[in-house]
Amino acid sequence: MIMKKVTALITLTALSVTGLAACSDPETPKAAETANTFDVNTIEEVPEIAALVPAALKEKGVLLNGASTDYAPAEFRAEDGQTPVGYDIQITEALAKVMGLKKGETQHAEFASIIPSLGTKFDIGASSFTITPERLDQVNMISYVQVGSSYAVQKGNPNNFNPQDVCGKTVGILSGTYQQEFIAAESKKCEDAGKEAVKVMAHDLNTDAITKLVGGQYDAVLSDSSVTGYAISQTNGAIEQVGDVIEAEPQGIAVAKDDIELAKAIQQAMQYLMDKGYLKQMLDNFGAGDAALNQAELNPGK
Repeated sequence: MIMKKVTALITLTALSVTGLAACSDPETPKAAETANTFDVNTIEEVPEIAALVPAALKEKGVLLNGASTDYAPAEFRAEDGQTPVGYDIQITEALAKVMGLKKGETQHAEFASIIPSLGTKFDIGASSFTITPERLDQVNMISYVQVGSSYAVQKGNPNNFNPQDVCGKTVGILSGTYQQEFIAAESKKCEDAGKEAVKVMAHDLNTDAITKLVGGQYDAVLSDSSVTGYAISQTNGAIEQVGDVIEAEPQGIAVAKDDIELAKAIQQAMQYLMDKGYLKQMLDNFGAGDAALNQAELNPGK
């Protein structure tokens, strides 16, 4: 999933998250507060972009986003355990404003179920989707951020996890993500070299993988670099990053393959948010301003 290659994690603003606050043990992830410094309501409709919106969506008036809301700081839940928050949630709301819709709304869905639900249950998928050739065969994608991946380990790296030699290690990931593809490829390299395969532990919720790591059940967890940085801040230093940020790639908003009309409207709306500086302001609000792209490309690389 996504960001210019960097050798240090993004400094993340403390945010509220319930998925990381399931336990009261001080060594398990905790919740934190943040001040929301960007008001989406200041964004106004752009008539020429609103004119591109499909008639059915105009009539509905709501841009419905599907997101796996346990992937802070992009998408997670407030302390009430229900309300979606994060920069992808704000971006959805902002896109709806530009497009002249009543509102942008985000509903939680398991990550792997979002793309199959586009065009039926959801209008868009703004959920840290790395743009890959495989996904471009399935959906339209509009680029907006670029983020790398990084490994988290227990503080002090007691299992001596080496990102350059993952063979035989137990690594947690979020199901359906770019990281799952990446670690599967790393595991195949191990097997091809006659070494033990990686024990890949896939979860529907990234927070479950982090909890297993904190508890010492995994050697490492591989996530977006921004997600790793957030998890570090939320565990009181019980975990840390090991190695550099790797495989920086653009992420995109996903739209159903047969809905090119909506995809073009999203592209134009995203470019407007970029040009006006709104996208960076929203990302800055969650400590991820360096991830912002300047060009909203439709299906880049196709």
